[in-house]
Amino acid sequence: MFSYLRGRFTSHLRERSRRRARLVSKDGRCNIEFGNVEQSRFVFLIDIWTTILDLRWRYKMTIFISAFLGSWFLFGLLWYVVAYIHKDLPEFNPSINHTPCVENINGLTSAFLFSLETQVTIGYGFRCVTEQCATAIFLLIFQSILGVIINSFMCGAILAKISRSKNRAKTITFSKNAVISKRGGKLCLLIRVANLRKSLLIGSHIYGKLLKTTITPEGETIILDQVNIEFVVDAGNENLFFISPLTIYHIIDKNSPFFHMAAETLLQQDFELVVFLDGTVEATSATCQVRTSYIPEEVLWGYRFAPIVSKTKEGKYRVDFQNFSKTVAVETPHCAFCLYNEKEAKAKEKKGYDNPGFVLSEVSETSDTKM
Repeated sequence: MFSYLRGRFTSHLRERSRRRARLVSKDGRCNIEFGNVEQSRFVFLIDIWTTILDLRWRYKMTIFISAFLGSWFLFGLLWYVVAYIHKDLPEFNPSINHTPCVENINGLTSAFLFSLETQVTIGYGFRCVTEQCATAIFLLIFQSILGVIINSFMCGAILAKISRSKNRAKTITFSKNAVISKRGGKLCLLIRVANLRKSLLIGSHIYGKLLKTTITPEGETIILDQVNIEFVVDAGNENLFFISPLTIYHIIDKNSPFFHMAAETLLQQDFELVVFLDGTVEATSATCQVRTSYIPEEVLWGYRFAPIVSKTKEGKYRVDFQNFSKTVAVETPHCAFCLYNEKEAKAKEKKGYDNPGFVLSEVSETSDTKM
C-alpha cells in the first residue's frame, strides 16, 4: 500500500513539474528569467516611465506614497532650516517687531504641515510666507513646481496603468484544451476563443508558434525552436467579426509539424503550442495581444467542442459559457498519415489504373468447318 501511494505521489510530482515547464502560462505570462546581464540595472531608470508602468500595484503604490511623504518631509526640513537660520523659532525669543520668513512656524511639526499645505495647495491661511526673505520665496516657488511634476507623473502613471490594453486582454479567453478531429474532411487542430465584452477588437489576427527542441543536421541543438503554425477561421483569418466565440483551426497536412504525430504518440512528444491574438481595442485604439499555450497533455485527440451558441424564443442569440471548454468524443483517424492514405486509396479506386503491359491479341475467325 505504501509503495503504491509513493508511486502515485511520484508520478503526480513528475506530471506537475512537466506542466510547469512551459514558456508561456495559460494566462499569457512568460516564464523566463535573464541571467548574467552585462548592462547595469540603472539602465532601467533611463526609461523610468516604462519601468513604473511594468511594476506591480503594490510596488507602484509604495513609490506613490513614498514620493509624496518624502517630498513633504524633505521640504519640511528645509522650511525648518530657513526658520532656524532666520531665528523665527520661539526658542530664540524674537522681538515683537520681528518679521519671520514664514508666519506661525514654531517647530518641525508646524514646518512639515506648512510643507504639506504648500505642495498640495491647501492654503489654510494660518501659515504663509512673508516678503522678508528671498530664500523663503525661492523655496516656495521650487516646491510648487516640483509638486506639480510629482503630481502629474504619479497620476499619469496610475491612469496609464489602469487603462493599459493589457487589462483588455484579460477579457479574451481561450479554451482550456485544444482538440484534434476531422473538420471539412481534413484532420485539424481546433481551439476555441471568446470575447467576454460586447465591444470588438478591430483588425484581429490569429497565429501560433510551436516551440520545441530540434537538432540541426550539423549537430547543433536549438532549444525553443519556433515553427510557424497557421490558424484559419471559416470567415477568414484577417479582420475577424469577434462578437461571438470562434473556433480557430490548423489544418494538419504534409507541411504541418503535427503530420507525423499520432494519437498513441502525442503524449510522448515534447512541444509547446503558443497561440497569439492581436487586435486593436475599439474604445481606446490601443493595440492588444492575448496569448496562451498548450502542452501535449492539453491536446485531446479524437474530440470536438460542444455547441455553445443557441437562439432563444425571443430571437436573441445566447452564448452558454458553461460549455465553452466542454468536449465531445468523435470518431477520428489515429494519425494524419492514415487519413491521407485512405483518401488516396479511395481516389485511386474511383479513377482506376491503365496497365501499359497489357496487349490485346486479336483472334481471326475462320469459316472452315470440318465434317
